Amino acid sequence: MSGTSDRAAWYAVWTRSRHEKMVQDQLARRGLEPFLPLWSRWSQWKDRRKLIATPLFPQYCFVRFHPAHKLHVLKTPGVLSILGTSGAIEPVREAEVEAIQLLVTGPLRYDPCPFLEEGMEVEVVRGPLKGVQGRLVRKNRSARLVITVTLIRQGASVEIDAADVVAV
Repeated sequence: MSGTSDRAAWYAVWTRSRHEKMVQDQLARRGLEPFLPLWSRWSQWKDRRKLIATPLFPQYCFVRFHPAHKLHVLKTPGVLSILGTSGAIEPVREAEVEAIQLLVTGPLRYDPCPFLEEGMEVEVVRGPLKGVQGRLVRKNRSARLVITVTLIRQGASVEIDAADVVAV
């Protein structure tokens, strides 16, 4: 699907670091439909802990617009570029954005997850096996469903019951 479509589609906007929420607000003020998926995490300060909402995909915000409004989006403060290939903007698959929207509005716990594929070499970065390298193949007794946004090569991971999954 090229960025020259005649209908509004979802696009991934690359933002300045820590400007995602400001970009979302600016896009909404301009009459566009932004979507900034957030996740909650605990942040530790010297004197207290606080639950904060953080962008699920740092430095990215999604926005639905007609390709003719590309310049309107690019002129938004905090926006660095609209993702694409070969100099042309490229829409994010509608199903991927809908899956992320369903995830963030649902009851399941989720968190950011690097873009991983089965069989990929990985390294454990936390826990008793920190530093161990291996190949990602599967998890016993529990399953992790990873909802990815291919264009930005990021995803979100959620633990689910393996009996709730079927092959497509």
